Amino acid sequence: MSQPSLSTKLTSASTPPRKILLPDLVSHCTFKLRGNRHRKLITSETKKWLFKGDNLLGKRRDAYHGLKCGLLTSMCYPDAAYPQLRVCNDFLTYLFHLDNLSDDMDNFGTSTTADVVLNSLYHPYIFHPARVGKMTRDYYKRMILTASPGAQQRFIETFDFFFQSVTQQAIDRKHSVIPDLESYIALRRDTSGCKPCWALIEYANNLDIPDEVMDHPLIRSLGEAANDLVTWSNDIFSYNVEQSKGDTHNMIPVVMHQEGLDLQSAVDFVGNMCKQSIDRFNDDRAHLPSWGPEIDRQVAVYVDGLANWIVGSLHWSFESERYFGKTGRQVKATRVVDLLPRRS
Repeated sequence: MSQPSLSTKLTSASTPPRKILLPDLVSHCTFKLRGNRHRKLITSETKKWLFKGDNLLGKRRDAYHGLKCGLLTSMCYPDAAYPQLRVCNDFLTYLFHLDNLSDDMDNFGTSTTADVVLNSLYHPYIFHPARVGKMTRDYYKRMILTASPGAQQRFIETFDFFFQSVTQQAIDRKHSVIPDLESYIALRRDTSGCKPCWALIEYANNLDIPDEVMDHPLIRSLGEAANDLVTWSNDIFSYNVEQSKGDTHNMIPVVMHQEGLDLQSAVDFVGNMCKQSIDRFNDDRAHLPSWGPEIDRQVAVYVDGLANWIVGSLHWSFESERYFGKTGRQVKATRVVDLLPRRS
């Protein structure tokens, strides 16, 4: 008689699951992992910037040390010069800060933060007293020194979409709404915050790609595939912490609810979707048209930047303490996650 699979053992139907088995996304992703030589310097400088005025204290400060955002930035923008890498790292660290704020906000609080941030982006030389406004103005004034007009526009537009979507997420959370999968995917592509990070690929690599090229269906599809992989894999990796807090804005409970699946089957379902997004990215990349030598060179750098985000985010997720605490490397090797108890 054949032995039950590990995933079957982990999710016996007779008892609530105590463990889940993660999909092997690292092996499915064959892109080369690289790092930026300025990582240590930007990590130190960004932490000084973030902690200025004792903005984060106690457990929140400890959490930022465990975040290892400088490592993520280094992996995702490996060819950036120091000034550009510093802006990217300031933004990503700040984005995680906004993410933590929005997790604790109702839709009114999220909308207020959005107003401050977007006003600071549209009017970076006008003073705003709020801490988040000062931080926004500070990194954006450095970014616009060298960012192309197109990159600046895409950065602001997509950051606006981010705030619209997290406002909707806050409303859904308040009313304990579990959206259908199609609605969730559309919303998650904006709540992820990936789209402004794609504009930073242009900025970090000094690209000036025409709008009509950036709007090409295959370029858009490549960005979407990278967004889906980063976002959906994040839902898998963050599921344990989120389920312990009762948060349902995650693809796994959405799939369980819509497809009638048990927990491990839902994890496997989302894992297969992640693998398909990598395959979709590779297929789109192989079919890019030509726009002439110079634009083709810049497009290749941009698409490489998306690939860096795919492979970098996967490996960083196990190095950071955000999802698996101190056990990330063990989880990466075994792919087994012990589920946390629900907080009362």
